[in-house]
Amino acid sequence: MAGHIQDRWYKAEPGPDGKPVRAKTDRYGVGMRYRARYVGPDGTERSKSFPDKQKRMAETWLSNIEADMSRGDYIAPEAGKVTFEQYATTWMATQMTDPATRESVEMRLRVHVLPHIGKRPIGSFNPTHLRLWMRTLEDAGLSPAYRRGIFAHVSTVFTAAVEDRVIRANPCSARSIKAPRLDPRKVKPWSVERVKAVQAALPERYRALVDPAAGCGLRQGEVFGLAVEDVDFLGGVVHVVRQVKLLRNRPVFAPPKGGKERDVPLPESIAFALAGHLKRLPAANVTLPWKTLDGPPVTAALIFRSPEGHSLNRNRFNDRQWRPALRAAGVAAGRDKGMHALRHFYASVLLDAGESVKALSEYLGHHDPGFTLRTYTHLMPSSETRTRAAVDAAWAATATNDGPETAQEGS
Repeated sequence: MAGHIQDRWYKAEPGPDGKPVRAKTDRYGVGMRYRARYVGPDGTERSKSFPDKQKRMAETWLSNIEADMSRGDYIAPEAGKVTFEQYATTWMATQMTDPATRESVEMRLRVHVLPHIGKRPIGSFNPTHLRLWMRTLEDAGLSPAYRRGIFAHVSTVFTAAVEDRVIRANPCSARSIKAPRLDPRKVKPWSVERVKAVQAALPERYRALVDPAAGCGLRQGEVFGLAVEDVDFLGGVVHVVRQVKLLRNRPVFAPPKGGKERDVPLPESIAFALAGHLKRLPAANVTLPWKTLDGPPVTAALIFRSPEGHSLNRNRFNDRQWRPALRAAGVAAGRDKGMHALRHFYASVLLDAGESVKALSEYLGHHDPGFTLRTYTHLMPSSETRTRAAVDAAWAATATNDGPETAQEGS
């Protein structure tokens, strides 16, 4: 058995014959009688007290401690007393993810998590606490997708606490806890008429932004970071190697999402549009730090800039240019009305033309073709349509004047 059990009410004293005998201590009959003591894996002695007539319970407790240590499941009793906020703050300081991602996670925890559950000891959570917190977020009107992301961050913090031997189990894994379900609405791509209407409603210096977004599937930040040296007009390729991101509302250059550079086919129509834009507004060098606010300076000849010659700020652009263009084009506010709608348009055009999901995934810079398939599968031509077209094409060579009308006449 790990450690030993001390009886505080009795002590051993030498008897008349020199042999030890039991004698009452000054604490006899007062307070907890038994103190179970052990030395933890870190060399620190710990203990727990039990009342009179519960020596067997103290022995069982020590046996469980010994079993936990032998299995590697031991957790120090005081570990779970640290609050969720204290542990989450330490956890965030150890993250090695992209700076913009860290900033986003910190903001979500600070605004939507810590005010509600931050002061609770991390070892005291049960499913009810989390269900109440999730209901609070729902009542605040946050979208299911946004709440699902916040829930994932909280679950990750609890998982890290389990791995750090701070708590025994992740309460987010309880069967009664369900992550918010995503909105089942499917992506509805814009028509080419809508794309052109929004483009025409933008100020002239920004109209060509639509071309690499809708014609090459670039993300907004990738369009903002597109440099003239990234466009191979002769080879018909766009090299997507950087984006403009905001850290604390200050711009930096960074790799594309997920650090995944890619090459995208440059259609001739998009090449002509970019060439025309560059003739009117030539590219100019812009220098920004790389990845972090104190990162090394990187210079690129950006195709799209503000009137002052700076890189574009997505918040200002969306507020002052994009949303007014949507209103002018008669596009109602709502979901999928950001520049990301142009990527959906690009995906719908390629799938309608018979492009493979694997190729589309590569062009869009997705980490997994399965994600592309799940997002756009409803836009793919149905197997029934392909079957009818294939049979019609095969029978066209031997077609006669007989048709459905003839069949009806002979029935």
